[in-house]
Amino acid sequence: MADAREKRRAVLKVGKHNVSQSPFVVGSIVRISMENFLTYSVCEVRPGPNLNVVLGANGTGKSSIVCAICLGLAGKPSFLGRADKVGLFVKQGCMKGTVEIELFKSPENIIITREIHVVNNTSVWFINGRPATLKTVEEQIADLNIQVDNLCQFLPQDKVGEFTKLSKTELLEATEKSIGSPEMYQFHCELKNFREKERELENLCKEKTTSLEKMKQRVERYKQDVERYHECKRHVDLIEMLERKRPWVEYENFREQHEEVKQYRNQVKKELKSLKEMQAPWTKRIQEAEENLRNLDMKTRDNTAEIRSISQKCKEKQDALEMKDKQIEEINQAFRMKKDEETNRQKKIHQTQVIIEEWQNELDTMAVCENLQPQIDAVNTELKKLQEERANIDNDISDLRADKKNQEREEKRIIDRLGQLNNIMHMKEENLKMRFRDTHSALMWLRNNKDKFKKKTCEPMMLEINVKDSSHAKYIENHISENDMRAFVFECQEDMETFLLEVHDHQKLRVNAVCAPAESYAGNLPSRPIEELHRYGFYSYLRELFDAPPPVMNYLCYQYRVHDVPVGTQKTRDMIEKVIQETGLKQIYTAEEKYAIKVSSYTKQNLSSNVCLKEARYLTSSVDTDERRQLENRGQDIRNTLKSLDVRLTVLFDRQKLLEHKDNKLRHEKKALLERGNRRRQLESKISMKHDSLRQLEQDAIDLEKEFQLANVKIKEINKQKSELVTELMHLMKKIIPLNIIKVSLTLQTTRATAEKNRLQSEYKTATVQLRAAQAFQTLPNTLEEIDAFLNEEKTRASCFTGLSASVVEEYNKQTQEIQQLTEYLEGKKNELNNYKQNISQVKEKWLSLLKVMIEQVNGKFSKFFSSMQCVGEVDLHMENEGEYEKYGIRIRVKFHSSTELYELTPYHQSGGEKTVSTMLYLMALQELNRCPFRVVDEINQGMDPLNERRVFEMVVDTACKKRTSQYFLITPKLLQNLPYNDKMTVLFVYNGPFMLETYKWNMKRFRKRQRRLSRMSE
Repeated sequence: MADAREKRRAVLKVGKHNVSQSPFVVGSIVRISMENFLTYSVCEVRPGPNLNVVLGANGTGKSSIVCAICLGLAGKPSFLGRADKVGLFVKQGCMKGTVEIELFKSPENIIITREIHVVNNTSVWFINGRPATLKTVEEQIADLNIQVDNLCQFLPQDKVGEFTKLSKTELLEATEKSIGSPEMYQFHCELKNFREKERELENLCKEKTTSLEKMKQRVERYKQDVERYHECKRHVDLIEMLERKRPWVEYENFREQHEEVKQYRNQVKKELKSLKEMQAPWTKRIQEAEENLRNLDMKTRDNTAEIRSISQKCKEKQDALEMKDKQIEEINQAFRMKKDEETNRQKKIHQTQVIIEEWQNELDTMAVCENLQPQIDAVNTELKKLQEERANIDNDISDLRADKKNQEREEKRIIDRLGQLNNIMHMKEENLKMRFRDTHSALMWLRNNKDKFKKKTCEPMMLEINVKDSSHAKYIENHISENDMRAFVFECQEDMETFLLEVHDHQKLRVNAVCAPAESYAGNLPSRPIEELHRYGFYSYLRELFDAPPPVMNYLCYQYRVHDVPVGTQKTRDMIEKVIQETGLKQIYTAEEKYAIKVSSYTKQNLSSNVCLKEARYLTSSVDTDERRQLENRGQDIRNTLKSLDVRLTVLFDRQKLLEHKDNKLRHEKKALLERGNRRRQLESKISMKHDSLRQLEQDAIDLEKEFQLANVKIKEINKQKSELVTELMHLMKKIIPLNIIKVSLTLQTTRATAEKNRLQSEYKTATVQLRAAQAFQTLPNTLEEIDAFLNEEKTRASCFTGLSASVVEEYNKQTQEIQQLTEYLEGKKNELNNYKQNISQVKEKWLSLLKVMIEQVNGKFSKFFSSMQCVGEVDLHMENEGEYEKYGIRIRVKFHSSTELYELTPYHQSGGEKTVSTMLYLMALQELNRCPFRVVDEINQGMDPLNERRVFEMVVDTACKKRTSQYFLITPKLLQNLPYNDKMTVLFVYNGPFMLETYKWNMKRFRKRQRRLSRMSE
């Protein structure tokens, strides 16, 4: 990985350039590198700045390049439609794959590297050789306006059919992202979000307004009851006060008789006066209590701050003490380790001395090394013989394997040839089935029921007869009637009757059958040898032109005398009168005619008739039975030979294993002999090494006494520091104790002051209530008559208010508060709704102006491309409702035939080729308006007819090879002949296989030099 990063840095250093001088647009792909990715072990692709045609046979790895572009630029595996896990894109058998994409940018290119790990399906990202996160990579790609998830920019092979399945809305969004300005798609998203918020706010305002109206109606119903309740309450309170005043007035009227009432009145007056006088000092005392509380609180805070400061210092001292304790423990631990180390050293010294003593004793007791060389030489001689025998066996095995491979190759050839012959028979059966269906049905029954017949049965003659030369088939077919050509042949009459009973009576099939004569006619000789007829142009009798089973040949010789009907040539036709007069033949064949000769019963002269031969229909496909029989026999011989070879190989393998076992045994024996000879030298060497180790151990001795003294010195110094810290800590503790006592005292004083304040406030409140009651009491009438009249009046009024309770007032107050809150909330939401409507109006105007210009441009290009193909195509803006911005879309309508109307492009209406052409032309319309740096289209020409494919390719070349246009990748397994090409095109041929040259060995200069040298040699 480090080497790869160094290479990337080297590429970066070379990749400085000037945008104005480079043919690449910013964001174009300069280089694609793959390692252990899908079909590639190592591969590097360097596309051109304009049209790149990636060409190669199926399965070579064209789409692997597309996958590398997608995954290397942070695309998701699911978008490619191949696999849902990125680890599945690593080459089989590898644990890690790498994709590296170099993108053009000024002043230096950007190199994005993705390492894909099969384990856990994880990826590691690098930008310009430095580790990066996926988010950082996505931000870099977004800055270059690369959208590998946009079908208008990136159309992989498995997604070509999905383009026409895009809804109008999805097509609009994909087009906006591909060629629209950045703010256009942003405006569209804002409009959709604003509209969604507007709907939510409208529904919310409507809902809340309805709730508010209902609440106001309920409050209005409660309002009268509440007012009546308050009025009733006033009357009841007044009645209560009057009833309290009435006894006082009675006491006042009868004060002579009731001194107690007078005293009570005087007392009440005094209390009233006392309450008024007492109110002022209580207020003053409450204020003094509050001031006292504030002073105490300030003192408490100051005291707490000082305590906190001292506590912090104490904690620091305690931490320092703990640190000193840790230092002491570390010193002790270090000394214990030294002590353990010394103990281990002493143990190792003892163990080493014991081992040296044991080896020395073994060395002393060991006899002088005996001479083992004769035994070793004998073992070597035996090993050499074994190796020679094993070499001979290996040669025999190689020869047998070569023979076996040759035999297997010959067996395969025979099987293939037999398959060809069987295919010819199958063709003849299909011909029979097509022309004579009943005969074919009877044939199927016969094959399944051969056990019902006593003797051999033959299938229809057109299947059994095999013409040796297909050019002779016409003679046979013109000589044998069609009924007999499709007739079954039997050797006995009983079998024929059994067959006809089944097929005629039971299956109702129209089938012919014949019975061969019992006497053999197949061996009959012709009336004269064929050699005597050569001078007339005859070259064979009919019987010699074909093969057939004995029953069929017997029947044909008997019925048609095929053994005595000669076949001639054009020479025979030219001297036909002479042939008829001199030969005395009854039937003869020339090259193209058949002659029948009869002797007149009256004149005794020869009468001849001739007919032109009909073309053969049944016997044109023939099987050479001799060849088939020879092939079957040869195949059986080969199988027997293979069995024999397998037996011989098994014997040789067994012998090979036995020799290998002996070889291992002899090698172990040799090894033991060598070890016995080397044991003394090994012991001397080991003892010497152990002595060296022992001296080193003795030199590494540790002075524990010295180490102990050093540790004590360090501990004493630390303990001295600890004592100073303890002294400081005690001093701080002495300072903090009185502060804590003061704090407790202040807390107690604060508690008492708070309690006093609360008591005064309670007494002040009680006195205030009593004062108000006394003042109200003084305003009531002072005579019994007035009180009784007033009391009766108030009771009468109070009795008018029935069915009222305090819960009505509580509910009214609660509802009133809720109405106020809801009104404020609703007012805020209405203001927010108005803001959204204003924003929608502003954004809509900006978006629609940009959108209409974009669609007009796309429509112009799209219509122009369709017109050049003598077809019609349109692109327009589709909307169902002006306010539903999420349902705006692009509608594509096409017409490929002059007699039809414009139809919307859908996955179902147009044919596969029409959908492909429409998709390609739409993408080309976007190409000229393109804002994205490159476009990828994978195998889109597969559904086109040659005419449309040629037209579309011409348009692609013309569109993608213009100056300063974006990069274009066209992936295809094949191209038509004589297509137009442009100097700005780059054609990338993809080859793959086990014999491909490694990338680092590819040297074009060396190839050209070799080509020139070969050219000079050929001249």
